[in-house]
Amino acid sequence: MQQLSLCFGKVKKDCFKFIKSQETKADKFKNKEKMIKSFLIPLCFWISKKADKKKPYFVGLAGGQGTGKTTISSLIRIILIKYFKLNVFRVSIDDFYKTRRERIYLSKKVHPMLLTRGVPGTHDINMMLNFFRKSKIRKFKRLKLPTFNKAIDDRYNKNKWYDLKKRPDVIIFEGWCVGAKSENSITLRKTINSMEKLDDKKQIWRKYVNQQLKSKYKNLYSQLNCLIYLKAKNFRLLQKWRLKQERKLWLKSKKNSNLKIMNKGDVINFMQTYQRITQNMFRYMPKHASIIFNLNSNHQIKSAVYKSK
Repeated sequence: MQQLSLCFGKVKKDCFKFIKSQETKADKFKNKEKMIKSFLIPLCFWISKKADKKKPYFVGLAGGQGTGKTTISSLIRIILIKYFKLNVFRVSIDDFYKTRRERIYLSKKVHPMLLTRGVPGTHDINMMLNFFRKSKIRKFKRLKLPTFNKAIDDRYNKNKWYDLKKRPDVIIFEGWCVGAKSENSITLRKTINSMEKLDDKKQIWRKYVNQQLKSKYKNLYSQLNCLIYLKAKNFRLLQKWRLKQERKLWLKSKKNSNLKIMNKGDVINFMQTYQRITQNMFRYMPKHASIIFNLNSNHQIKSAVYKSK
């Protein structure tokens, strides 16, 4: 208990500063002290015991859209650096989206729905596998990794990419579909929303995405040392949170009229492409994740379940 208080004393300033940078006037963060003290600091003690300085410790962090993955993974990074003196690199699976040009090509070659970023198959999987492989090499060489700008739906210019000069002790790899597993062909055949019914009648898109999960993504996720899952109550709640997220993006970037900010209808349609995998994750992730953070309807962590010692 004393260690937790000591840790909180050392990290609270930096954590609160980061949280403030994520807030808007209308959307303030509630119970931040409890989240850090009761959930994130104990998690960081757990990670620090497992981190091996000879090779990176890969932490997967998954959760549906709007669950707070960016905020939580960023706070974990701050605590591990500030208190535990670990070299931590945090990256999102979203940063590895294929470029808009590549997705246009994919949409013409395979299925039009693959133009929409999000599902497995719309990321540069070879780049991710290469990053995992290179980060484990004993003689670490400098790595440049992409950053993705959702407001323009394409990658940032290379001068804004991540520049990894030193091998990390901990790599936090976060994303909505991190750790997702493929479905069986029986459930895959059943349409679950209007988008699948209208735009994927022949199941080409579904089968393609599922095959991606079954092969290269399975290989990628098998390399994670642990998996943290942010569990929301249901898909409808995720839609509500994702709309809030889009409003934030709009507020932060409304000076630029060229940005591709989504309206409510766009968000609902966009999330239909996520629905199948997200709902599948609701079912099995509590069995497979190392740690589950249960979220309440107010977007806060209400409990933690540690499944692996």
